[in-house]
Amino acid sequence: MNGSDSFMSSTPLFFKLFFLIIVGFFIFIIVRMVNLWMSNNASPLVIARCTAVTKRTEVWGGSGDTGASTSYYVTFELENGSRVELQVQSRVFGLIVEGDLGELSYQGSRFKGFRRVEETAY
Repeated sequence: MNGSDSFMSSTPLFFKLFFLIIVGFFIFIIVRMVNLWMSNNASPLVIARCTAVTKRTEVWGGSGDTGASTSYYVTFELENGSRVELQVQSRVFGLIVEGDLGELSYQGSRFKGFRRVEETAY
């Protein structure tokens, strides 16, 4: 019997199950991220006229000595009345105002850009 066999045989079942759950969780997260990436890449690039209707932030983390993180989202209403909420970078979030008219480009759930247009040109 080598050293690794004795370690695994002497490890309590609880720790083995805990290890398997942690490893399974990380595998699940990685598979989910790869699927989202592949889905976005397979989606067509959509360029549509729209109105920025709402903005929101989501703050997460920040307990103890760790810093908080913020995610930024903008909801756009397309000409056909459908809405799409996309995560945007903080600098883009600051430049978009609710009610802005413009041209949105996105691919799947991936924000590509927003170009504001004059109301008369819309």
